[in-house]
Amino acid sequence: MKNKNKFEVNEKVLIKATGKTMTVSKCSFVANMKRYSYTLKEMPQTFYFEEELSSL
Repeated sequence: MKNKNKFEVNEKVLIKATGKTMTVSKCSFVANMKRYSYTLKEMPQTFYFEEELSSL
């Protein structure tokens, strides 16, 4: 079964709001919101949803 998340662990992504490049460290599905959240290696205390990130 294929995951429906947009980004993979260790993938470089761009934060749309700041324009900074970061690396995904963890991905998890938030069931009650029905979407994925991502934790970044450079900022482990913060999580982002798919729509806040974009591919390089």
